[in-house]
Formats: sequence, C-alpha cells, structure tokens
Amino acid sequence: MVCKLNSKLFGYLRPYTKRVLSFGHPIGGSQCKSKVCQSLNGVIVIGSFLCFLLAMACGYKYVLPESGAIIPNYVIPDSSHSNSECNFFDGRWVPDESYPLYNSSECPFAEQGFDCLANGRRDSGYLRWRWKPKNCQIPRFNVHAVLEKLRGKRVVFVGDSLSRTQWESMICLLMTGVEDKKSVYEVNGNKISKHIRYLGVRFGSFDFTVEFYRSVFLVQPGSVPKRAPKRVKLTLKLDVLDDISKEWIDSDVLIFNSGHWWTPGKLFEMGWYFQAGGKMKLGMSISAGFRTAIATWASWIENMIDTNKTRVFFRTFESSHWSGGTRQKCKVTRRPLSKTKGRDRSPFSNMVLNVVKNLSIPVTVLHVTPMGAFRSDAHVGTWSDNPLVPDCSHWCLPGVPDMWNEILFSYLLSQESVSLQGNGNL
Repeated sequence: MVCKLNSKLFGYLRPYTKRVLSFGHPIGGSQCKSKVCQSLNGVIVIGSFLCFLLAMACGYKYVLPESGAIIPNYVIPDSSHSNSECNFFDGRWVPDESYPLYNSSECPFAEQGFDCLANGRRDSGYLRWRWKPKNCQIPRFNVHAVLEKLRGKRVVFVGDSLSRTQWESMICLLMTGVEDKKSVYEVNGNKISKHIRYLGVRFGSFDFTVEFYRSVFLVQPGSVPKRAPKRVKLTLKLDVLDDISKEWIDSDVLIFNSGHWWTPGKLFEMGWYFQAGGKMKLGMSISAGFRTAIATWASWIENMIDTNKTRVFFRTFESSHWSGGTRQKCKVTRRPLSKTKGRDRSPFSNMVLNVVKNLSIPVTVLHVTPMGAFRSDAHVGTWSDNPLVPDCSHWCLPGVPDMWNEILFSYLLSQESVSLQGNGNL
C-alpha cells in the first residue's frame, strides 16, 4: 500500500528526478526497477529540492539582513488613504549611534526643563534611536538643504506645549548649520516661557523665521454668558477659531496640534464649558467638543489658507506614559517598550484623520501617535527644572520631537507629497 501511494505521489516528479539525479547515478542504476527504488529516488529529489529552498532562504537572509531593531512594526489604521507607497508612520524604532543630532545645552532656545541630561539624567541610551519606516527611508537630516529650502520663508507652529517642544527642536536642529549663532535671535528679545502667546526666532543669515503661537484649544476662549450656572468660569466658543488666527494666514509652513488640554481636569474641573451659536452646551462631552472645534478649524483652513503658498500640517495626539490615572506616577524606562499597551491609538488622532480626509484642500497629517507609544524611555520624568513634579507627557530634548521634524523636513524637501491627504507646494 505504501509503495503504491509513493509511486503515485512521486510519479509526477519522475521527469524532474532524472534531471536532478543526472549529476550522478540513480540508486541501483538500470537494475533498480522496483517501486521501492523509484520511491526512494523520489525521496532524494524532494530532499534535494528542500535543501535548495533552505539554502536560498539562508542566502537571502545573509545578503539582506534585518535591522537590529527590537521595537515591532506598527501600521497606522488609515494607511489605505496614503497617496504613495512610502508611509512614514508605518515603521519601528531602531538603534542608531549617530544620534543625537545636537546638544541641547548648546542651544539657547531649548527649555531648561527639557534638557534632561543637564538636569541630572545619567543614562543616555534614549538619545540613540531612529524611526525607520517599513517600506522607505527617511532621508538623513541635511541641515544645509533645509536652511536653503526655508530661505525667505515663514514657519509657524500653533498649539500647546508639545507644539512648543517641536518648535524648540526645529530651532536647535537648524542652528547646527549656522556659523554665526548670534544671527539667530528671538524677534522681541523674549525668553522662552510656558505661557507667552507668541515666540518668534529669526535666522538672519537665511531670512526666515520659526514662530510659535500658543493656542491650546485652537478655538476662541470667551466670557461667561448671563444666567450661566455658577460652575461656569470661562467658555470655549467651538464655532470660532482663536482670535490670533489672523497671524497664521501669511505663512509658508503651518503646523498645528491640539488635544492635550481636552481633559476634564483642564476643562470642566477648571470651570471651562462649551459654547456654540451663542448658546451654552453644558451637556456636551469633551470628545464632541473637540470634534466641533476641529470642524471649525477645517472650515477656517478651507476658507482662509491659500495652499498655493502655504503647506499645512496637523500633528496628531502624543501618548503619555503615566503609571496611574492621577498623573502622579511616572516611570521612565531605560529602553523603549516592546508593546504599545493601547497607547498607539487616540480618539483625538482619529478625529483629526477623519476630518482631514474629507477636506477639499491638501493638508498633511503627521500621525505620530504610534511613534511615541513605544517611547516610555524618552520622557522628561523627574529630570526637569522642577524634579518634584514628575512629567510623563513631555519629551526630553534632544529626543522624539527631533524625529517629528526630520519627517516634516522630508515632506518639505520631497518633490511630490507622500502625505495622507493630497499634495502641497512649498
């Protein structure tokens, strides 16, 4: 029975058996006529074929070795909307000894509170990681190419303290290519403050500015209407963009972020409530309020921004790594996490992605949420200017925000957009 089964199975391979075994003599030569011998020859053919496949696989792995990354890939949920095969946000963190790209202690525009090494952090491994997209490469940072690209331009960041961190990171990165450091200065002589509404740094040798506007909600704060409940101290006009929005219009690169202040602790518990159409919306949830505010932002972008001049970006929500719900416990690890533990997704990020997807004009989403989800090692922790207050929301500089800017520069320097939504020219 076994011989019959083997004979049928290997009968299909008989023409190939003779070719494979032609380099030597088949077992038994012409005297081997039994089905057992034929089956045995077939076994040799199959074995040879499997050895060939194994050798090919080993050769492939030898010729094309994988990177030494320990952080797994992450695919963003909306990658199907990408207009290019290159998705900068589908990737992993890999070790890279060429980082960091600057010394924050030598950058006068990096906040002392974000300079973790200067504030006593002893391990420096968190500085030596690079984000590696799955199907493409982020071009290595070329400071001179970026400086020339921005010559005569106006770069504007709008948002909360995470936006300010990216603003600081960009200035520090660009200063590495400027010979005369004194030609880089804050236009009003201001020092960086957590609460100042406007900061602008001018690169005199290249005639461009990198500006930051503090607008944590993007929409307009308002006074308390008459007959409002006593718990209402301030309102957010969800259908009106921030009154400083007129300053953002005449820019060449415009980068937004929001979401980190949209929490009960920073809204309802502080007496902030929503307003739309001149009426209070006391029962409106935070997620509904954010969705309405982003819709207001989208309408403003479509009606006020000339995308032939201005390249618009929106950076998504950044993951924090608090150990407890009270934001009192902050464990900063020595290495990135191997699992995101749900931090790779955010309802705020999803709302931004959905709104931008339906815009009639091009806006590029910097979907950095999954990137930060792994980086529990890169937070400020207790290495700030106030070590008594732990910080698992903000990032050390140098650090993760530098990678946001490297991706941003890649978009600006590329000839064609590889964004989630449309094209734009700088």
